[in-house]
Amino acid sequence: MMKQLLGVVMISAVVGVLSSAVPASAQPPKPPDEQQREFGEYVPFDQLPPGEQLPAAPLLIAAYAFAWVVVFFYVWTVWRRLGKVEAEMQVLEKRQAQRGEGAAVPNRSSPR
Repeated sequence: MMKQLLGVVMISAVVGVLSSAVPASAQPPKPPDEQQREFGEYVPFDQLPPGEQLPAAPLLIAAYAFAWVVVFFYVWTVWRRLGKVEAEMQVLEKRQAQRGEGAAVPNRSSPR
């Protein structure tokens, strides 16, 4: 059983490697100027084609806006949960006050 499973895995790995190599070799060659740019030659921003230009300012603003929205959402949820806890504490204090009107509350801090 293990040998069969190992054989299937090996065959699928070989087929995967061979099938991924075919599309790479089927691509047309790039012109020399694109090959030079791809290999690390510096090209000024002004000379890049419009499809490769990516200004950073809109992305930076979007990232900061997203971060602030997340922070405000977190603060709002904490504020809401804290309000619920305070309301529950007030209810418990009222219950304790109603129960403790006739009975004395034992002092647990004193040693026995």
